[in-house]
Amino acid sequence: MKLAIATFISGMIASLPLVAAESRPDPIADPIPEKIQKGDISIALQEFVQIPESQESAMPERTNAAHARIQFMTPLPDESGRLVVNDLRGLLYLVPETGGEPSMYLDVRQHDIGFDDSMFPNETGLAGVAFHPDFGNEGTAGYGKFYTAISVSSDSGQADYLDDNAENHESVIREWSADDPDSDSFSGSTREIIRIGQFDQNHNIGTLAFNPATNPGDADYGMLYASMGDGGGANDPMEYGQSTVEPMSGIFRLDPLGGEGDAAYGIPADNPFVGSSDIAPETWAYGLRHPQAFSFDIDGTMYICDIGQNQIEEVNIGVAGANYGWRVREGTFATAFGLGGVRPNPVYPRPEDDQEYTYPVAQFDHDEGNAISSGFVYRGSAIPELQEKFIFTDMVTGRVFYIDTDNLEPDNPASILELRVEFFGFERNVADAIGFPNTYSRGNRAGLRLGIDSEGELYFLTKGDGKIRKMVPAL
Repeated sequence: MKLAIATFISGMIASLPLVAAESRPDPIADPIPEKIQKGDISIALQEFVQIPESQESAMPERTNAAHARIQFMTPLPDESGRLVVNDLRGLLYLVPETGGEPSMYLDVRQHDIGFDDSMFPNETGLAGVAFHPDFGNEGTAGYGKFYTAISVSSDSGQADYLDDNAENHESVIREWSADDPDSDSFSGSTREIIRIGQFDQNHNIGTLAFNPATNPGDADYGMLYASMGDGGGANDPMEYGQSTVEPMSGIFRLDPLGGEGDAAYGIPADNPFVGSSDIAPETWAYGLRHPQAFSFDIDGTMYICDIGQNQIEEVNIGVAGANYGWRVREGTFATAFGLGGVRPNPVYPRPEDDQEYTYPVAQFDHDEGNAISSGFVYRGSAIPELQEKFIFTDMVTGRVFYIDTDNLEPDNPASILELRVEFFGFERNVADAIGFPNTYSRGNRAGLRLGIDSEGELYFLTKGDGKIRKMVPAL
């Protein structure tokens, strides 16, 4: 075993470009020395609903103290006033937007689809959900249809991509067709759309979404976007970040209702790499490490939250055909793999690009947080000071940040401010106030995500207590 590891390391070193010792750059000790300051905007939190306690489907006990692994909430596109909430442990709930008890809509564990969240409960499971824009429009092809992103066992089917490199599990998008879209409990049929092999336990499939700024007849109407990580491990060992033959490490885009013949889905004709023999046609953008969460603004702008390796957390604007640089870039900096001959995990001064990369519009380093989670542009009316600002969170520390969305420019990172959050009249950090014991290190973990309702108001979703709280003005 030791010989094999030594041989592997030697091979990795040998594969790096030779760089004269005197030309090797020094690592950057503090990539972003400017500290994020607290802004002038304060918000309070109003309790909205608590999701029922859950546990991992394949384990007799919960792996940590998370009450419910909630991380996504969005309105159904049928004007029913219902919000959908996912629990990674395999559960979907519907909650009235006006308040009230959650209804169990779907438990995917009760369906024979190979669902498995045992390999890494922090990331695997039911990771995303999106309802077709025609979900409530009777007589249309999308009537009653919604989509889930889930983790499944590798022996439960044949992967469309990376079937030979699926030692750990596989990421799957499934379509569900509801018999009665008005019902708060699902009954109906399901089919698999796409399956991708995963060699490791993390950096899986994440968010699913349809662009809300489209109308019937538009080329983008009904096209399903999905985020996909680099497959796991540290420093992208399979180099999927810059590989393009599989739809990994970025955003891919499908026509879920457009399959012809035996095809489970169609390839949108305007996907940026259609016709390229060396790029998977599903690929919309690539070069992201772990874009677990992305969201659309009402004008169709996509905001991508990309979780970094050891140094930089990023906010990117979605651009069709973009290469965001991972694993040779992290934020606006170079990695060891973009240079050769230097040690990985620090970042380095960026050399002149040898190809076109799209850089972040905002970034922060690990002096400020550990892992960017989710974000939305605020379009509500309750807190006018936040109008048109992009609000995003750090899932570990529980800090909440915001940037102005005017004149965002890649490679010219916007100034970030921290939102002041009050609990019971006192300004407190989310991890300290409602966190739960961290399984990675000492102290509490916030387990914080954001959700949104049909009016553009934002909500805090916290795993430790399984509660959803609405952002309201501070008194």
